[in-house]
Amino acid sequence: MFNFDLASDRLANTSLQRRRNDETERRERIFNDKVRMFGVDKEALNSQMKEKEKQEEAAKVEQNARDAEMLHNNKVACLLHSREVKEKRAVAKTIVDYRLQYQQPLCQRDYDLSAPDRCGNTDPGDALMMLPGLLGEDPDSESRRQRQREQLREWLLQQQGERAAERQRRKMEEHRCEQSRAYMDKKALQLQGIEMQRRKAETVATKEYNLAKIEEKRRHDGERDVRGGVAGARMNNLQEPLTDVALQHPLVPGLCPSSDRKAPLENLQQIIQFQKYQIEEKKRVELEKKRDEEQRDRVRLDSARTALLLERQQARLDKQRRQRVDSANVMLAQTHKQQEPDIERGSIDDSFFSKFNTCSR
Repeated sequence: MFNFDLASDRLANTSLQRRRNDETERRERIFNDKVRMFGVDKEALNSQMKEKEKQEEAAKVEQNARDAEMLHNNKVACLLHSREVKEKRAVAKTIVDYRLQYQQPLCQRDYDLSAPDRCGNTDPGDALMMLPGLLGEDPDSESRRQRQREQLREWLLQQQGERAAERQRRKMEEHRCEQSRAYMDKKALQLQGIEMQRRKAETVATKEYNLAKIEEKRRHDGERDVRGGVAGARMNNLQEPLTDVALQHPLVPGLCPSSDRKAPLENLQQIIQFQKYQIEEKKRVELEKKRDEEQRDRVRLDSARTALLLERQQARLDKQRRQRVDSANVMLAQTHKQQEPDIERGSIDDSFFSKFNTCSR
């Protein structure tokens, strides 16, 4: 019957119609072969550049306006400040003139009104007298300033002396540190030289000992070949097993070049025996190392287990001690509460009042 359109509905319908028109124009622009363009729209870019330049110019104008307003405000503030300072000075000058004109010493309450010429007849020495502690003229101000300057000079000299002594002490400490460092470096170099000489002497002694042992072994082998016969000794050595002494101290092949040239089979057998000995020795070392590691692991596990047991035992003892302390505290609190006066416990009987007025005093 009645058709009422709200403002929001009208705005919504208007925006919807505008979007429809924009969409129709876009479709015509896109699907029209005569108007459609490929690539960059130069006119649109130029319009965007012009719009951006306009925006930058507007922002610049606004910033200039702000700066001009700020400068104006600063000038106004400076003028107001200078005016306020001038007014304060004028007020102070007016007050001083008023006091000089209308508040003379003759009109003050401190002087006798019946004798107005007393201030003029007063002795200047008596006029300067005043009670100690009151504000006013101080006749000893110059001497006090002189004493203060002298005291300040003494303090400065004392501080300079202390600083010089501190610098001298630091220099001495640095010098002692440098001397001790140089001494330690020199001592380290001496010890290093002694160590190098000792190592060199040990190396030379070891070399001479090895050469002597090789020469002795060669001489011993030559004498044995001469006494027992070279052929029989070689066959016996190939057929008979090595003794315990030979197994413990095997001969390294190549140390006796004369026997190597005469008996290649014996040299080969010695090499094989030496290699077997090396393999067995390596296995034995590895087995001992493994046993040592297992022993250390067992000791470590036993130590950890013992530490854990001790920790648990300590925790149990701490818990028992804490329980005993708590029970003792509870008992002490109960005893203290029982020993408190009746008035603090909140229970008062006739015996409480019988404690008072027991004598004439």
